[in-house]
Amino acid sequence: MFLSSAVQKLLVGCTPQTGETMSTSANAAGTGSAGYSIGMIIFYIVLMIALFYFMAIRPQKKEQKKMQAMMSTLETGDVVVTTSGFYGVVIDITEEDVIVEFGSNKNCRIPMRKSAIAQVEKPE
Repeated sequence: MFLSSAVQKLLVGCTPQTGETMSTSANAAGTGSAGYSIGMIIFYIVLMIALFYFMAIRPQKKEQKKMQAMMSTLETGDVVVTTSGFYGVVIDITEEDVIVEFGSNKNCRIPMRKSAIAQVEKPE
């Protein structure tokens, strides 16, 4: 064979010398660290869930509460900004919809959902 003496020494060192097979020694080594790795996996899963909650779910719930509070104080005569950026004055309010008058033209009254309102400015 054309193997160098250093490679042959490495190969001889890799063979099991006590009579046990390689798969048995690999299984024995793997069972000791399996509990540790499962614990770490569970820890990382819990950590990811906590991060997801504090970075995505919690701020979204705070924003929803803020929007509900804003919609509950909505009255006729309030100036609103729609999600598309139009300013208007609330003329009428129903359960789900509002009628908004845009500009100084009294004929431009558009019914829209309350969810289309981005901001409410109370007249002073």
